[in-house]
Amino acid sequence: MKVIVISALLLSLATPALAKTHKEAFAIPCSTLWPAVKDTLRNSGKYGIISIVNEELTASYNIGGTLTGKRINTVLLNPSGSGCEMQIQTAFSGLVNNDAGDFKKRVDESLAKLNATPPNSAAAEPEAQKPVR
Repeated sequence: MKVIVISALLLSLATPALAKTHKEAFAIPCSTLWPAVKDTLRNSGKYGIISIVNEELTASYNIGGTLTGKRINTVLLNPSGSGCEMQIQTAFSGLVNNDAGDFKKRVDESLAKLNATPPNSAAAEPEAQKPVR
């Protein structure tokens, strides 16, 4: 009886944490957000890319490892007015994992990195040579 009660309790805690679509609104066009999504997938070191479809603005990727197991997630961008809605379809987000929140945070970081202004290159230009007399 004790095992049944504990099992039921654990299942009731896990049920709300199963697969879900998370929606995040951005005040920029999808054409600006998409490079940040791809940068996140390619350069964060956290994701295994399954597919990227530029024309559809979708990507599937896996995340996870030894203790939590691999999970397959999908990201999709939809134009929304003058902005963009990013939908993250997660296989699991629960007590230990926050796949959607972690992905959004990394996309925000990639977006900031891609939008950073380059340093002033005028100071690095060589001075004009003086004529020799």
